[in-house]
Amino acid sequence: MGKIIGLTYDSKEAWPIQPGQTLDANAEFDPAATIDEIVSALESGGHQVKKIGGARELLAQISNLGVDIVFNVAEGLSGRNRESQVPILLEMHGIPYTGSDALTLGATLDKSVAKKIFVADEIPTAKFFIASEGDDLKELNTIGFPLFVKPCSEGTSKGISLLSRVEDYEGLRRQVDLISECYHQPSLVEQFIKGTEFTVVVLGNETPEAMPVVQYKINDKLELLDDFYTFDRVAAESVKYICPAEIPNNFAKKLQGLAVKVYKSVGCRDLGRVDFRVDEKGNPFVLEINPLPCLAKKDAFGRTANALGIPFEKLVLRVLNEGLRRVNMDRQEAGV
Repeated sequence: MGKIIGLTYDSKEAWPIQPGQTLDANAEFDPAATIDEIVSALESGGHQVKKIGGARELLAQISNLGVDIVFNVAEGLSGRNRESQVPILLEMHGIPYTGSDALTLGATLDKSVAKKIFVADEIPTAKFFIASEGDDLKELNTIGFPLFVKPCSEGTSKGISLLSRVEDYEGLRRQVDLISECYHQPSLVEQFIKGTEFTVVVLGNETPEAMPVVQYKINDKLELLDDFYTFDRVAAESVKYICPAEIPNNFAKKLQGLAVKVYKSVGCRDLGRVDFRVDEKGNPFVLEINPLPCLAKKDAFGRTANALGIPFEKLVLRVLNEGLRRVNMDRQEAGV
């Protein structure tokens, strides 16, 4: 039986870039076309979709929402707790929703917190430290160069450019100060891993399942070495998604097993995506886990559906069904 599905999201059109903001200020938000793809996918399962919007719109409607469950892809507007806002509101009002809860979303958006969890659970991740404007960087840096500098609590490659890989203290100071000034937060400074880059979508709850491995191809190169994923390259569509990745089966299984371990470690629910950097010796390092990955057809999620040999709509419905099963609601079978 079809459900009434509330859709929470933040769209680029609702939050256009304002004067004085960085060019990637709304990078994490979905374009209208992606929202429409998700709506169509949910409707293909016989459900009725009510488009809600983000946390502010949800708050205005929450006492009379009139939905069975909320399908949440809202990123939030500001602060390291922004992704937690919609789940907290829904929990306060007893409304079920898909995806991870507020604690997991907060812990994973702050990459320094996530990496501390990885270290505690013996999950391989690059050495790191946190730096802010005014810090003594020579005192903090026990890793050496090259280093990679990015905002501590952003996604979608916000704050990442070709200058993010630094070779000396001058470059490190420049990037830390830039992130403090433009993104108003500390920097996560990591050991730079020379090699290749992969991502793995994970679905499920009691027994999470890793999907086919996706490899990033940048400027037609799979062997990235010193190259990496940046906001400008995503915007220019010079990043391609190869799925399944052209790697040995045993190595694919290694990445998939590690992705599931990461997923469980931070308490993900229903859906997540784990990003890896693999060094030249074949050692994987977890970069991060994203419990709110992009669900666009052209992104890694859509490429995963292609590799599984199923329509994009079926994979979206599987996410919904995982949530419905978890909250003990009858579900519309997705055939996945």
